[in-house]
Amino acid sequence: MKIAKVDPKKPDWTVIDEAIDALSSGGVVLYPTDTIYGLGANIFNEKAVEKVYNIKNRDYFKPISACVSSIEEALLIVEIPFNFQNLISKHLPGPFTFILNETPSMHINFAKNHKIGIRIPENDMARRLSQNFPITSTSANLAGEKTLKTPKEIINQLNGDVDFVIDVGPLDSDLASTVVDLTRKEPKILRQGLGIL
Repeated sequence: MKIAKVDPKKPDWTVIDEAIDALSSGGVVLYPTDTIYGLGANIFNEKAVEKVYNIKNRDYFKPISACVSSIEEALLIVEIPFNFQNLISKHLPGPFTFILNETPSMHINFAKNHKIGIRIPENDMARRLSQNFPITSTSANLAGEKTLKTPKEIINQLNGDVDFVIDVGPLDSDLASTVVDLTRKEPKILRQGLGIL
């Protein structure tokens, strides 16, 4: 495991590029978002995604969201209904996860129910990590356990199973993203987090 300390106000982009290399090789990266730390893996690499589930001890039938760098990138994996385009544009980047139906071209087994939660964090590092391919966006904690603030605490809880750590120190937020289901006629908040609709 490599731990790289990064100044969140002046990120060393060579470190982020190293983390992208780790993701490209099937590794799992602990990374900061605009809410809490997340665990990232290339969503097109089934073994890497499986590793995220194993690290978290998460039920395989519970879906994991995807972090993308832009709405344009999101459109490669999800369908955004016309009536929700303004809502999404208004709130992303930001502390929201929007649940949408996957595109017919998604042939991987990432979406357990053909729905994918999309995150575009208001965090330059997170967006850069996902610029080449979408990465998993799931809280960096054991399933059912408290979400911790610092990489050191998180690594101890996860038994050091991640491959690369981007350590920007403790994050300001205790709350995860707000999860909104957009696969129905009206938006439905499934989890109230940091984002306010």
